[in-house]
Amino acid sequence: QVQLVESGGGLVQPGGSLTLSCKLSGGSFSFYAMAWYRQPPGKERELIAHIISDGSTNYANSVKDRFTISRDSAENTLYLQLDSLRPEDTAVYYCNTLSARWTWGQGTQVTVSS
Repeated sequence: QVQLVESGGGLVQPGGSLTLSCKLSGGSFSFYAMAWYRQPPGKERELIAHIISDGSTNYANSVKDRFTISRDSAENTLYLQLDSLRPEDTAVYYCNTLSARWTWGQGTQVTVSS
């Protein structure tokens, strides 16, 4: 059974940084485009970044040039480096395939506040 476990969130001041991780068990990243999503308080979940098997990446305008997605296929781990954080980045962050193929994990909370 495929399981996604996100970690690395926390409370950070504006301008700060965090690194999120997503560990997959029971499956393999190798064949899929992988993505990070987030759900701000009271809003719908949104796609913010994805990476395909050749390493190409794409970002939502709201996070472009501040966030960096990467993957370690051998370790079945997806990463998201969050820099220059803003209060509007506060959300629960999730990973999944680009098509949201698998059951969602519990996510990891990122709170940006002074």
